[in-house]
Amino acid sequence: MNSCRYQCDYKELEQLLTADAVGAFAYGVAAASEVDEADSSLYRKWLDDNFNAGMEYMERNMEVRCNPDMLLPGVRSLIVCAFAYPRPASIVWPDDSLRIAAYALGDDYHEVVRRRLDAAAQAIKQKWGGECRVCVDTAPLRERYWAHRSGLGYIGLNGLLMVPGAGSCFFLGTILTTIAIAPKPPVELNCGYCRRCIACCPAGAIKDAGKNITLVDSRKCLSCLTIEHRGDLPENTRLGNRLYGCDTCQSVCPHNRLTPAPAPLPEFMPRPALLGLTKERVLAMTRDEYTELFRRSAIKRAKLEGLLRNARHTS
Repeated sequence: MNSCRYQCDYKELEQLLTADAVGAFAYGVAAASEVDEADSSLYRKWLDDNFNAGMEYMERNMEVRCNPDMLLPGVRSLIVCAFAYPRPASIVWPDDSLRIAAYALGDDYHEVVRRRLDAAAQAIKQKWGGECRVCVDTAPLRERYWAHRSGLGYIGLNGLLMVPGAGSCFFLGTILTTIAIAPKPPVELNCGYCRRCIACCPAGAIKDAGKNITLVDSRKCLSCLTIEHRGDLPENTRLGNRLYGCDTCQSVCPHNRLTPAPAPLPEFMPRPALLGLTKERVLAMTRDEYTELFRRSAIKRAKLEGLLRNARHTS
């Protein structure tokens, strides 16, 4: 196992991660360990209730999900970074356009965050030694769990990470490293008595499990249905004007309404061509137009067939 050549300094690490070349808004550090039993049990309950819907990949690699050492042998620390994207309320939509989740209006976050964290990981290896692995929402890593453990934020009732004083409109990316870095303490906060996301979810998909814990039923969640679901949508699904994703639980959250909005990375600013998509335009879209319009976009996750299906269900 490789170890650091000398003590990793927090100030130097922060300067590296928040510099323009990387662009993290905030970061946290957790000591590597197996995922605690309470969280693992909650995850198993989510699966047992079939709340993962058709996302069968969430059932695979359970041992890896519980033990980051299986992603990087000898891992000692996890550095979790938050990258801001525009808040839904900041986006100006033409009246007749279909809505796309704010996170998907810019470049594909998988590529952007990985490129930035790869640069950070290389700098960490050169400065402090050790080995690194970057994970951005593709490896079986419990990202929000580790974000909480790292002191980056806490899990809100909408199921998303809340960065204190900055809200939930962030992408997460993680650097696993064999360097031992002093961990930050977890954020001991919660949503208290607020239930706005639960009450305002258009599909009633957020289930209150008590003790400021919720479970999201992906079989109902409009974000999951418009992005991950394959085939026909369940009967009586009402998308309204949503083409891809759903921002309601973030839009109504006080943390995204009453706190200063972090500056998004330039790659995540909305593409003008995506702000004016009408139902008619989508239904008439050819495969070549689709390929060109959504080049380097996370929206390609739904494929053309998925977007056509979604458009047919809009009102």
